[in-house]
Amino acid sequence: MKRGEIRWYKFPKPDKKRPVLILTRDSILEYLADVTVAPVTSTIRDIPSEVPLGKADGMRKECAINLDHMQTVSKRNIGSLITTLSKEKIFQVKDAIAFAIDL
Repeated sequence: MKRGEIRWYKFPKPDKKRPVLILTRDSILEYLADVTVAPVTSTIRDIPSEVPLGKADGMRKECAINLDHMQTVSKRNIGSLITTLSKEKIFQVKDAIAFAIDL
């Protein structure tokens, strides 16, 4: 598991299994039981706190990383790798995080 990867995550009900972006820095991942993630959703609102993704990014369909809903979750519920973001997308994520938390 590495920062910038999109992996499956099983959220508690009433939510479901969905892709999440790993946000926690690589140097600490192996020592933590929990990691910070941002969910990926098919609901695209086209706002600055989202990063759009599509087939060119390794996703099955058009979707968006929702940085307004970052959360810390248990590593044990994180599943298989879907794709890894490009450096360009990582820069977009940084900008979206700054917007989401008003930095």
